[in-house]
Amino acid sequence: MANHRSALKRARQTETRTSRNRANTSRLRTALRKFRAALQSGDAKGLFPATVSEIDKAVRKGIIHRNTAARYKSRLQKRLVAASTK
Repeated sequence: MANHRSALKRARQTETRTSRNRANTSRLRTALRKFRAALQSGDAKGLFPATVSEIDKAVRKGIIHRNTAARYKSRLQKRLVAASTK
C-alpha cells in the first residue's frame, strides 16, 4: 500500500483510469458482439453505423490504435457486403 501523499494520489488516479478504460473496452466489445450476432440473423445493415461510431470512439479514447480500427471497420464492411449478397 502507498504511504506518501503523492503515491496515494497516483493509486487513486490509476484506479479511476482503469475503471474508465475497462468500461470503454467493454462498450466496444459489446458493440462488436451485437453486430456479429446481427450478421448471423441478417439485420446488421442498420447496426453498422453505430458499430463504426463505437470503434471511432475507442480510437479517440485511446483504447485501440487507429490502424486496428481501420482493420476492424474494413472486415466488418466485408462481412456486411458478403451477408447482404447471400
